[in-house]
Amino acid sequence: MGDDSTGGVTSQTAKIEKYCCCNATMPEYHYAMREEDQLVARRAGESLGQRVRRIRKERRLTQHELVESAGINQGFLSAIERGKSEPSKRTINALAVALSVPAAVLIGGGFEHDAPQPLETNELPLFGSIPAGKPSESQEQLEMFPVLRHLWAADRYCLRLNMDSMEPTLKPGDIVLVSYRPDVNPVHVQGRICACLVDGAPTLKRISVEDRAAGRTIILRGDNPAIPPLMVDPETEFSIQGVVVKLVARDL
Repeated sequence: MGDDSTGGVTSQTAKIEKYCCCNATMPEYHYAMREEDQLVARRAGESLGQRVRRIRKERRLTQHELVESAGINQGFLSAIERGKSEPSKRTINALAVALSVPAAVLIGGGFEHDAPQPLETNELPLFGSIPAGKPSESQEQLEMFPVLRHLWAADRYCLRLNMDSMEPTLKPGDIVLVSYRPDVNPVHVQGRICACLVDGAPTLKRISVEDRAAGRTIILRGDNPAIPPLMVDPETEFSIQGVVVKLVARDL
C-alpha cells in the first residue's frame, strides 16, 4: 500500500513537473514571436532609402563600393538613402543586383525574401586590343562576354587588358567595360581612364588637359609610376576611342 501510494505520488509529481516544465517555455516562445513580429513591422515601415542603407551595411559595403558595383553616382546614392531622391526602376534593379537581393526587397517585399537572385546578363563583344573604330564593325573581336543587364548598352564593349600602364588600378588580364565615345572632348573626360590611339598604337591612360603658353596640351598619364606621362603634340595622330566605365572581371 505504501509502495503503491508512493508510486502514485511520484507519478503525479512527474506529471505536474512535466506540465510546469512545458508551460514554463511558453512565455519565452511567445516573446520570441513578438520579437519577430516587431522586426517585420519595423522593416515594413522602412523607406526604400532606409532599406538600401540597412542592407548595404549588412553586406559591409561602403557607399563607394556599392556605387562602383551598381554603376551609379555616389551623391545620388547618398540622396536615395536619406530619402531626398526617388530612384528609377532601372536604378532600383541595379542596386538590387549589387546587393544580391530581389528588387522587391528594396521596394518593400518583406525581409523573408532576402535571398540572392539569379543574375540577369547580356553579352557584349570582348576585344584583346582597343578597336580602331566602331566596335560593332571591327573584325578583331575575340568572343562575347556577359555583363550585368543594367551595365549593357549598344555602344559599349569589353576589353581584356594586356598593358601595365594603369597598374595597380588595372592589371594585365583584367576585363574592363568601355563606352565607345570617339567624338568626346578631352576636356570633358579629364581624370577618366580612356582607351586611346596614339599614332595608331593603343594605350590606356588618364586624360589631362593643360593650358600652356604654347596652347592647350593633352597629357596622357598612367597610374603606374614607372611609366612617364605622354605629351600629345599637334603632330601626333591622337584619338579617344572609348572611356572605361568599370572593371568587370579579374582573375585571382
